[in-house]
Amino acid sequence: MSASVIEAKPVLKWRVVDIAVASVIGVASALIYWFVAFATAAPWSLLEGVVPGLAGIFNGLWLFAGPLAAIIVRKPGAALYAEIVAGVLEALMGNMWGGVETFLIALVQGLFAEIAFAVFAYKKWNLGVTVLSGALSGVGCWGYSFFTHLQAIDLGGSYGVVYLITTVLSGALVVWYLYLGIARTGALDQFASGRAVRGAKH
Repeated sequence: MSASVIEAKPVLKWRVVDIAVASVIGVASALIYWFVAFATAAPWSLLEGVVPGLAGIFNGLWLFAGPLAAIIVRKPGAALYAEIVAGVLEALMGNMWGGVETFLIALVQGLFAEIAFAVFAYKKWNLGVTVLSGALSGVGCWGYSFFTHLQAIDLGGSYGVVYLITTVLSGALVVWYLYLGIARTGALDQFASGRAVRGAKH
């Protein structure tokens, strides 16, 4: 594994550009989250009619802000910050869940996404940790939905085991491919994370 994805002495101090980029990610994610909420309403109901919990495959479309901000900015708190920004803005724009619930689930998702990088003391930035961050964000999403919808005794229900599996898988996969797509455009060349992708041989 190259040194570009493992930093022995990570620079943890936030720069102005870090705040700006994390904020942009949060704002852009809020707009996407808001759109996805309406775009997936019909197919969500369809999939739930097939197998309760199957619609969790869409959840990755709500889980990428935190992991994406973390892998790009590479600073402690980036995942949580971006998710909070996204959650607050989505709540202000309005959706079917209401402002408080939208903010709370964003907070939980951001915290769980942050755990993956914190476990490695913010020294490891690679595919495995990014996928773990997306997966843990999915666990947070599932856990919030599971307990707030009183499904704790119904593992076969809409927020049960199937929902956990589909949500975790979608959270893990969406963020990495989204990150690669952005980095390959050159838009992230001022970040080590972006340069690592552009300089890698595929």
